[in-house]
Amino acid sequence: MSKDDLADRLAADPDGADVPPHLRAILDYALLLTRRPNDVTAASVGALRSAGLSNAEIHRVASVTAYFAFVNRIAEGLGVELETGTDDEKTPETSGSRPASKA
Repeated sequence: MSKDDLADRLAADPDGADVPPHLRAILDYALLLTRRPNDVTAASVGALRSAGLSNAEIHRVASVTAYFAFVNRIAEGLGVELETGTDDEKTPETSGSRPASKA
């Protein structure tokens, strides 16, 4: 299974994608934390431990999931739109950055 295949399956159906058990535990936790954070319990974390994740790995999953949600809510709340094109195509006028002014 290539990374592209996995990404396509997850994008199409994150709840039902056929993935290895340890990844399913991570996905289930991340989806729960994203969709219904008040429903996360010690048992939710325990499922990650049962899947073989260390405390540091569990912390990383929770941190990345929460940070992603935070940043996206800020962007949505401010009406930020995704940039298009590659970095090579962007100019200061299209990237939102401005040249430093000379004092």
